[in-house]
Amino acid sequence: MRIFSGIQPTGAKHLGNYIGAIREYVAYQERGDAFICVVDLHSITVGHDPRELRDSTVSVAALLFAAGLDPERSTVFVQSHVPAHAEAAWLLGSVTSFGELRRMTQFKEKAERQEFVAVGLFTYPVLQAADILLYDTDVVPVGEDQRQHIELTRDVAERFNSRYGETFVVPRVEVPEIGAKIMDLQEPTKKMSTTGGTEQGTVLMLDPPDVLRKKLKSAVTDSGREVVRGPGKEGIANLIEVLSVATGDKPDAIEARYADGGYGDFKADVADAVVELLRPIQERYQELRGDPAELERLLVRGAERARAVSAPVLERMVDRMGFVRRPSG
Repeated sequence: MRIFSGIQPTGAKHLGNYIGAIREYVAYQERGDAFICVVDLHSITVGHDPRELRDSTVSVAALLFAAGLDPERSTVFVQSHVPAHAEAAWLLGSVTSFGELRRMTQFKEKAERQEFVAVGLFTYPVLQAADILLYDTDVVPVGEDQRQHIELTRDVAERFNSRYGETFVVPRVEVPEIGAKIMDLQEPTKKMSTTGGTEQGTVLMLDPPDVLRKKLKSAVTDSGREVVRGPGKEGIANLIEVLSVATGDKPDAIEARYADGGYGDFKADVADAVVELLRPIQERYQELRGDPAELERLLVRGAERARAVSAPVLERMVDRMGFVRRPSG
């Protein structure tokens, strides 16, 4: 089974990103042939700083390997390292309608926040379709907010197949069961985020241990002492969720353990657990960033495999659309 997923390089990755996405990528390699792409081409559809993009692309790649993605079992690569993505997106643009793209909810939401709306933001779903279809992808695991884009990918693949002959595997959407949802430590009714959240309420994967402890110990709770979930206990419920993820203990067992303890010891234990959860990832990340040649070797290896797998699919597209075959020399 071929699985494809992409991750934006921009934005510092936080605990919610790790639990909701990066940790899941590691699980994918146990289920099938996983292709994990750092989608840097998507990042330029809104304003960006070139130096930051370059550094964040390397940083996210290092985090993926540090978190447990094994280059022997998964293909981790940078989108722009495989030119087939941009070429396939142009070709797919001929079987995607203006009306379909205009109906994309994410385009409407993002365009409202931009003074300058790039054409690339409008055609973003076409590039995303190319990302997926180039790898004969069977399954695309996404959050509910991305379902519309993947349904468009299916429609585009079926239309291309109908018009030019069987070319693409039509992927199926897989929306994972709702797992841990990590909230902002200072505003526990809002999801943790590096763009819309609070600085002290966002636990970054690369925060030093002392910073992690300070953020978690200062998390907003309530005026009570009961370590339980329930109405008005959003802050405590969030910390219970965090501790559950970090230790593997069930929330009910955590509530029972701290039934008579109060918040001080509970918060300290949450902080220690998160520090230990992230420690091996941070250590491996620092090793990779300190050895740029090794990180480059891993990304070159991933790009080579991605190019080898995507090239025949692109060639099928070019051939079936009627272009003159490319010289073999």
